[in-house]
Amino acid sequence: MNEVLIMLDDVNLVTLWGAQNENFELIKRGFPKLRLVARGNELKVLGEELEQQRFEQVFQRILQHIDQFQSLNTNALEDLVGVQGTKIERKEPADGAAFKGEPIVYGPNGIIVRARTVNQRRMVDSIVKNDILFAIGPAGTGKTYTAVALAVRALRNKEIKRIILTRPAVEAGENLGFLPGDLKEKVDPYLRPLYDALDDMIPSDKLKDYLERRVIEVAPLAFMRGRTLDNCFVILDEAQNATDMQLKMFLTRMGPTAKFIVTGDLTQIDLPKKTQSGLATAVKLLDTIEGIEIIHLSGADVVRHKLVRRILEAYGDI
Repeated sequence: MNEVLIMLDDVNLVTLWGAQNENFELIKRGFPKLRLVARGNELKVLGEELEQQRFEQVFQRILQHIDQFQSLNTNALEDLVGVQGTKIERKEPADGAAFKGEPIVYGPNGIIVRARTVNQRRMVDSIVKNDILFAIGPAGTGKTYTAVALAVRALRNKEIKRIILTRPAVEAGENLGFLPGDLKEKVDPYLRPLYDALDDMIPSDKLKDYLERRVIEVAPLAFMRGRTLDNCFVILDEAQNATDMQLKMFLTRMGPTAKFIVTGDLTQIDLPKKTQSGLATAVKLLDTIEGIEIIHLSGADVVRHKLVRRILEAYGDI
């Protein structure tokens, strides 16, 4: 068994190995044929020579990434480790999170946003061919995150001039008065998940500029009424909480050069009882129209914590 010694004198070991050595464990899982021993500023690599050479190439890319971005998150590390990393090592369903697609966008601090399941990749491919895409599935399947990434990519590629992100503020409705602040402060909590996705993909100063100049607009669904949305990428999130008339209103705002993505979870409808979800109706009525695709994501597409999938399975149809 060969031994290679790598000195780590100029590396921040906390950044490299991660909290509680999470990064180190991920790297080890990416190279099961090697034995890695880290002590202080030394790393011993024991195993066959060819595998050691492959490790050194990958490890050098990891160090270069840290030097460039001064950080190393799990998403970036999995990409750097490659196909032997944790996404492949975990035994997932064939159509689930074991899939690893090409990057959609590169975010700040080395974040790489990519399709991580087959159905997320279908979303990426579909929006090229279709102008309206419905992505329907349970919590944690990355439908909103992937949709926002596609919108940011289109903006960067100058395929569109604006991004518009919207949600129905169901709990707000006509009862916003009891919340403190102006209208923006009242509705922002309902739109927070969209801001969170944008934070991962656009540097904070540039995002602030985009929002101020309305290159990116985040607004409640009610604000869409009466508008024509053209030369833009529009995402309606949480569409299961839109009524039939609201969803019809939204879809008919579409201009000649717009792209629309509608996301939602039909198992989490917050509308008042006896009120039909517009998303459920739209899926039935629009399924056969050319230029519209409906993609159903499932528990196999969950890319949050591994417990999320088990929680969804435990709740079943409740």
